[in-house]
Amino acid sequence: MFSLSQASTIDGRRKGACLFCQEYFMDLYLLAELKTISLKVTTVDMQKPPPDFRTNFEATHPPILIDNGLAILENEKIERHIMKSVPGGHNLFVQDKEVASLIENLYSKLKLVLVRKDEHKSASLLAHLGRIDALLARRATRFLTGDTMCCFDCELMPRLQHIRVAGKYFVDFEIPTSLSALWRYMHHMYQLDAFTQSCPADQDIINHYKLQQQSTKGLLSPTLSRTRVDSSNSALKMKKHEELETPTFTTSIPISITDNNGDQ
Repeated sequence: MFSLSQASTIDGRRKGACLFCQEYFMDLYLLAELKTISLKVTTVDMQKPPPDFRTNFEATHPPILIDNGLAILENEKIERHIMKSVPGGHNLFVQDKEVASLIENLYSKLKLVLVRKDEHKSASLLAHLGRIDALLARRATRFLTGDTMCCFDCELMPRLQHIRVAGKYFVDFEIPTSLSALWRYMHHMYQLDAFTQSCPADQDIINHYKLQQQSTKGLLSPTLSRTRVDSSNSALKMKKHEELETPTFTTSIPISITDNNGDQ
């Protein structure tokens, strides 16, 4: 039995927006679908962690992977454990230097855009997305390295979702419809249980960055002001009605998707 603990930021039950938590959730979910492992995922409210969690892990922040009683706590060690010790895990970790270098630093460019609304930074993020789009168009495959998912897809897609949701909310950034290969890729990912079952709600993604703003005073307000906002600003705090509202999930595709075989 494999157990993955992931952070929850709103009510202790919903999936939080930790990128590594979702990435490893997707890795393990794919293996569970193949019946190579059994998987249990639990959420932990790090504002009020349960007593047994505090006793066993103190201040350790998820993700935490437990393999038959053995706890793996660090991200790199979790990834290595999935690759080398989880049945079937090695099949997810394909070697592709072009893809590895292409998706590297994508998230850091989103963070720069969220810190300061700046045309240069937005252009840099757009250019990076354009290079991913070009690779997908050239390869003409469903996923990054072929027609089956791998570790790179589990890494990229959660980041694309954060770009969609947080980018739009904080700085009105949108992925252009002209990046048709990238949208086709996202369409395929939205059809997969590995993504939909692990994906946090839009509100959780937004709250994730609001909490970061409170600790760093670095994100823009959703009003798109260019000035930094003090952490006491109520616009950047999770309001009670936001906590109680029905979770929403942005999975729409703004273009018509036609596969190579003509199916929509």
